[in-house]
Amino acid sequence: SELIRGFLLSGMPCASSCPPGLLALMAPGLALMATFSLPSQAGDRRVLPVEKPPGVKGRTLILLDVNTKSPVRIISENFLSLQLDPSIIHDGWLDFLSSRRLVTLARGLAPAFLRFAGKRTDFLQFHNVKNPAKSRGGPGPDYYLKNYEDDIVRSDIALDKQKGCKIAQHPDIMLELQREKAAQMHLVLLKEQFSNTYSNLTLTARSLDKLYNFADCSGLHLIFALNALRRNPNNSWNSSNALSLLKYSASKKYNISWELGNEPNNYRTLIGRSVNGSQLGKDYIQLRSLLQLIRTYSRANLYGPNIGRPRKNVIALLEGFMKVAGSTVDAVTWQHYYIDGRVAKVTDFLKTRLLDTLSDQIRKIQKVVNMYTPGKKIWLEGVGTTSAGGMNNLSDSYAAGFLWLNTLGLLASRGIDVVVRHSFLDHGHNHLVDQNFNPLPDYWLSLLYKRLIGPKVLAIHVAGLQRKPRPGRVIRDKLRIYAHCTSYHNHNYVRGSITLYIINLHRSRKKIKLAGTLRDKVVHQYLLQPYGKDGLHSKSVQLNGQPLAMVDDGTLPELKPRPLRAGRTLVIPPLTMSFYVVKNVNALACRYR
Repeated sequence: SELIRGFLLSGMPCASSCPPGLLALMAPGLALMATFSLPSQAGDRRVLPVEKPPGVKGRTLILLDVNTKSPVRIISENFLSLQLDPSIIHDGWLDFLSSRRLVTLARGLAPAFLRFAGKRTDFLQFHNVKNPAKSRGGPGPDYYLKNYEDDIVRSDIALDKQKGCKIAQHPDIMLELQREKAAQMHLVLLKEQFSNTYSNLTLTARSLDKLYNFADCSGLHLIFALNALRRNPNNSWNSSNALSLLKYSASKKYNISWELGNEPNNYRTLIGRSVNGSQLGKDYIQLRSLLQLIRTYSRANLYGPNIGRPRKNVIALLEGFMKVAGSTVDAVTWQHYYIDGRVAKVTDFLKTRLLDTLSDQIRKIQKVVNMYTPGKKIWLEGVGTTSAGGMNNLSDSYAAGFLWLNTLGLLASRGIDVVVRHSFLDHGHNHLVDQNFNPLPDYWLSLLYKRLIGPKVLAIHVAGLQRKPRPGRVIRDKLRIYAHCTSYHNHNYVRGSITLYIINLHRSRKKIKLAGTLRDKVVHQYLLQPYGKDGLHSKSVQLNGQPLAMVDDGTLPELKPRPLRAGRTLVIPPLTMSFYVVKNVNALACRYR
């Protein structure tokens, strides 16, 4: 190829005996994910001799260039977004969303959507009352009822006196009591989840105020999923409770987008009665009509139907929905969980087959959407590494980041407009922030992504020189490379810079030589590795060798790069994730917003 020929002419000689099949351009045209394999004729299992070029050390040298002329995809500025599950009402964490520390952490991931939805969406009832002490229920010893509840009320009174963004300072003892309460409720929530039977949940006006305050203070746009399982005898949607919530939100001038229901394909197992795609489409049209009657929401965005994994019956539901309401929604949504959290192992997060399960789902969803509403935006909502609330020391560990970062890269490269991460904070182990309000590895990964990655996706061109390949050795897919224009919001880099992000699933380091337009440019490295003795199980990370932690409740740490000299080969350590900003490329695709 011209890329290889140009690279060799620039000072990378190869002996004339090098077989031409060993230099293969693995990602031509629009291919955005780099995979490396050795082409050979069928049945030929000989080990082919390769003369190592002078100056090349190590097992593999990968040559990498990026098409800088035009982007192949442009995704939303809010591409990486967040979710909160209604279970935070049950376990009490909603009352602590005004914490300065939580707001600081959420603000670090802005701009983004904040989706309030989950398995309990369709058991959520709105109750327009203001007194939190009288409306709160749930088990607890006397000190909860006397001290804890009174502390919440006093905190609410103090918040009411604040104007604008309302921030609370919760005493340590108050947080300790809340963690005890949440631990009790965690067992109840897990029992509900595993039995697939859920109790009704009440959202008060006070609770909605707290939810919106958190989103508004954090720079997030709230998306609220309404209960779709309130049904009339003829199985149509009963909108009376939703209308009460809409009117209250409008009276407060809350800027909210809307959804209806969560995983409608599971309704038969939840209530013994299904809602088909056609009926769900009619329900969405009914909701759109309601929104148009309320001036505040006459132009509000509406998203759905938030189906589950696109199996045959789910695709049929989506097709029925799209026929009726495809033009009613502003984006079509579905959700995905990679692993059953009850049986997950750390090695699962390193399996390329697992990373690729999402690709087939994207194809199925895009096929249906493009059949009925070509060009309609598609979102992946409620994505998480594991189902069933996740697994401690796995789905909240460094290892889970391989799935998360690959999800971001794959979705962006396939043109999925938004991905909503489940969850920012909840009772399980899929969250970005734990119950001590400490950021977990996937939070730091998300923060780096937000700081460095812009919405324009670029095509990459890759070639590999393999030395002594072993027959049958699986090299393919274990090194994944994605490229975007660097975020315009990052003022440390001039427009025209490019950011690469790389996942190395190999158990050996890999070397990448930047070629073409990227050759001889200064590069800033952001290498994210586990911190401490727990390795891939670690819940702490280090950036370029320095552990990451909040400076204080109101301050995130500076994400300092490691500058690499111009022309230096990138060395990717085994089992790591990394970002590389190629400075001053002056890429035409990245100069303008």
